[in-house]
Amino acid sequence: MTIEATLIPGDGIGPEIIDATTRVLAALGAPFTWDVQQAGIAGIAAHGSPLPNETLDSIRRTRLALKGPLTTPVGGGFKSVNVALRQEFSLFANVRPARTLIPGGRFDDIDIVLVRENLEGFYAALEHYIPVGDDAQAIAMSAGFNSRAECRRIITFAFEYALANGRRKVTIVHKANILKILTGLFLQVGRDVAQDYAGRVEMDERIVDACAMQLVMNPWQFDVIVTTNLFGDILSDLLAGLVGGLGLAPGANIGEHAAIFEAVHGSAPDIAGQGSANPLAVIGAAAMMLDHVGCIDLAARLREAVRLTLCVDAVRTRDLNGEATTEAFTNALLRRIEA
Repeated sequence: MTIEATLIPGDGIGPEIIDATTRVLAALGAPFTWDVQQAGIAGIAAHGSPLPNETLDSIRRTRLALKGPLTTPVGGGFKSVNVALRQEFSLFANVRPARTLIPGGRFDDIDIVLVRENLEGFYAALEHYIPVGDDAQAIAMSAGFNSRAECRRIITFAFEYALANGRRKVTIVHKANILKILTGLFLQVGRDVAQDYAGRVEMDERIVDACAMQLVMNPWQFDVIVTTNLFGDILSDLLAGLVGGLGLAPGANIGEHAAIFEAVHGSAPDIAGQGSANPLAVIGAAAMMLDHVGCIDLAARLREAVRLTLCVDAVRTRDLNGEATTEAFTNALLRRIEA
């Protein structure tokens, strides 16, 4: 059996780490065949658009994609392609696991999954300026919104994820003490949904700023965290910091009719072409993709090969205090897979 999937190499270091990942998947015997498409800066170069119709058509057909990092201009230029993809395909759930891969760090034995609502909140990007006098941009306005339906869908997803993966607890993160309506609705719905899982999955709740502090002081109290779009983006990067940085942080964007798996870090144009990039984030995303299509054994083999490469062979890239190039790390991982 083969499974066609869209492959988006991305910008900056994207092509390097995607190439490493596809080599690893091929050695593993993964069932994917790739339809290579472009987006971001590469999309503009190839088709004159950061999100070409060719790429959208491919994902509509395959309903499955693996994506490298895409450049998002800061403060101008085109809108985030990542956000556009999530909205285009209604990828309502962003799943970002944070798990210790290299023991002995400042934080050890971390295993937390953050589930982030992907379509609403302030990332809906309802922004505009209000002119005052001669200043056309005197006041910047942004409106966020949460709907009861989407709150219920993402929180139910988190509880179902906990059940399916043997997780014990879901923590609902909010700011209902200040944003009483916007995130108060999220908390209210969360409490309602939790009643359907009483006795099967424990529920607790945290205000987002307290959650950030407690993640640093005692992260082991958390298991699955579910939260709104903006809070999820911030807390997922904090979680990545607990386990060694964004170079180890995979992500999945899940919808009812499509799924896109990605490295959550940026395109790192400053090190592009130097052969020093860490491919583990997108390799971790590929493992999640294998789980998604039912190739559980292959995903487990891949994760074990990563563990052995990092912890037994001690082959690590520079961001992990090693000396391996992208190529050297990939070759070491391939040896473990093929052993």
